[in-house]
Amino acid sequence: MNAPAELQRAEKIARDDHKLEKRLCRLAGQAIADFNMIEDGDRVMVCLSGGKDSYGLLDVLLKLRERAPISFDLVAVNLDQKQPGFPAHVLPEYLTKLGVPFRIETQDTYSVVTRVIPQGKTMCSLCSRLRRGILYRVASELNATKIALGHHRDDILGTFFLNLFYGGKLKSMPPKLVSDDGRHVVIRPLAYVKEADLARYAQIMQFPIIPCNLCGSQDNLKRQEVKRMLAEWDKRFPGRVENAFNALARVVPSHLLDAQMFDFASVRAGGVADRDGDIAFDEEPGAEPEIIRSLTQHRA
Repeated sequence: MNAPAELQRAEKIARDDHKLEKRLCRLAGQAIADFNMIEDGDRVMVCLSGGKDSYGLLDVLLKLRERAPISFDLVAVNLDQKQPGFPAHVLPEYLTKLGVPFRIETQDTYSVVTRVIPQGKTMCSLCSRLRRGILYRVASELNATKIALGHHRDDILGTFFLNLFYGGKLKSMPPKLVSDDGRHVVIRPLAYVKEADLARYAQIMQFPIIPCNLCGSQDNLKRQEVKRMLAEWDKRFPGRVENAFNALARVVPSHLLDAQMFDFASVRAGGVADRDGDIAFDEEPGAEPEIIRSLTQHRA
């Protein structure tokens, strides 16, 4: 390959990388604004696991802070769970180089989880509960007003299908919620960001990724099954995953079956049609309206 062609290729890669960075910041900024995640004067505790998602979260929040019209602080927190072979030096060195205030909290939850959960069984639930409790305590000690997690669009959609298939609930990861102890607000600024974009960004930025030896090492998880399903949909049915995710923000309680969310008992005919109609999943009408009216209009 000649020099001009190589230069053009390098320039295109640089442009694409820049576009990706802008897209991540735009989507995170949009989510933050849509759900009022970060407010003036907040102290945001960024939970940094050493994975691509939390690295991306910290990087994007640092960039957004530079241009935000409000002032907020960031502090990174890592929970060292004493996993065998965990490279304890990686995150302190990385965060020191960035100039980001941080705290490494050391708690041997690895031994607890591996002792309590039988071999081959899913460790995620117990591990997650232990981790949450410790992080909530640390947030109080650091006077953090928000706890930021690195969950992305695919995590949120995957959780929806996990609850649908295995829990019998229409439920997902909310972009913002009050913590289990009622004392903190948890936020997910990457709610609109695709996992594939975070993976590519991690390669571009050369984040020092630290693999997980607990849930990340288990291949038989239901979450992995759902992830494979979504990947297959994305390949075979372009747009289906996006539509499914967008549906989470377009809920129509009157067309579901939860009587606690919609007062079905009080529904009466009063001459005014339901706002969402009785069309179920009818296609958008084309030339049919006149025909439909002529056949269905009331005749005296």
